[in-house]
Amino acid sequence: MQFPLSDRALELARSFVRLNTVSANSNLALIETIRDELARLGVKSRLTFNAEKTKANLFATLGAGKPAGLILSGHTDTVPWDGQAWTDDPLAATVRDGRLYGRGSADMKSFIAIAVANAQRFLDADAPFALHFAFSYDEEVGCFGVKELIADMREAGIKPLACIVGEPTNMVPAIAHKGVYRYRCCVRGKEAHSSLTPASVNAIEMAARVVGRVRDMAERFEREEPRYEGFDVPFSTASVGQFHGGIADNVVPRDAEFRYEFRDLPTADARAMQAEVVAYARSLEPAMKRVAPEAGIAFDTICEIPSFLGSEADAVTRLAQRLSGEARTTLVAFGTEAGLFKNAGIPTVVCGPGSIVQAHQPDEYVTLEQLGRCERFMQQLAATRELA
Repeated sequence: MQFPLSDRALELARSFVRLNTVSANSNLALIETIRDELARLGVKSRLTFNAEKTKANLFATLGAGKPAGLILSGHTDTVPWDGQAWTDDPLAATVRDGRLYGRGSADMKSFIAIAVANAQRFLDADAPFALHFAFSYDEEVGCFGVKELIADMREAGIKPLACIVGEPTNMVPAIAHKGVYRYRCCVRGKEAHSSLTPASVNAIEMAARVVGRVRDMAERFEREEPRYEGFDVPFSTASVGQFHGGIADNVVPRDAEFRYEFRDLPTADARAMQAEVVAYARSLEPAMKRVAPEAGIAFDTICEIPSFLGSEADAVTRLAQRLSGEARTTLVAFGTEAGLFKNAGIPTVVCGPGSIVQAHQPDEYVTLEQLGRCERFMQQLAATRELA
């Protein structure tokens, strides 16, 4: 069954896509547009900024003064499109063949636009609970903004009953995803002419040993970890994504650096995985320091996005099923902000229009049919009298 998409929702979605909010840029143009849209309805917005004041989260409550209600959550930043072969300008927001094309169309500006486009409907419905909009910055680079948003929400004494994260799931409620934990390892050795290797500490070779440990762990996860059926890869994974080091063939390298990640099952412990890598690195250092006391291995955290595990029995999952008309649930491979909301004590589900298959790709798109389903979801939410 297909549901029509309102002109207003499509107009807002296109206008949001046209704003360049790649994570390296400011998102303030989009945040201020949403703030002004809500202000026209008499809804006040709370903004929390990054340290440079170039980016902001927006938190707004529709139905202030009512009992705590439901969060609709989305991120405003997008990934870049450098080097990708697009048919149209990624910011053109082209509508063609029943699809809305553009960076962020699926991931995930359309969900935000449809929520904002239906704000008046929710206010007019005079629901017995509040509805909260929570729109964040820098999700794509580590879910940094939402951590500030959740902290501000707590400080303000706001205690929502549940959260729906509108990432693209084809409007099928998702109840679990893996975590994403990324780290940088920097090895400092001691350079020397390559004919004098005993007087040196080869940073690349030491880094390679740590890389080998990461690979050993990946193989162990695949071989031994209990399976979590429903995921594309039903065990935790580990991989190295970048490696840099050395300046010449005949110079023993002083420095090397690599980056790696863990994607842990909701039943696994990514911090214990990282602790294993660090412990192994520490075991290498005594031999390094005997040659060069300044030698050593250091680690930096790039991002830590916790896994998410909800439940089919959660009231918010049943609500999302009812609103979407889907009897089933799913698991997703990608990370979201859901684990952070869940860890803050807020029952959460992931459900939004479009497919992750289209996200981050050239010619990213979302179908108008999916947007119509999402708008019907919002309309049904406005008519809901209880969240259980």
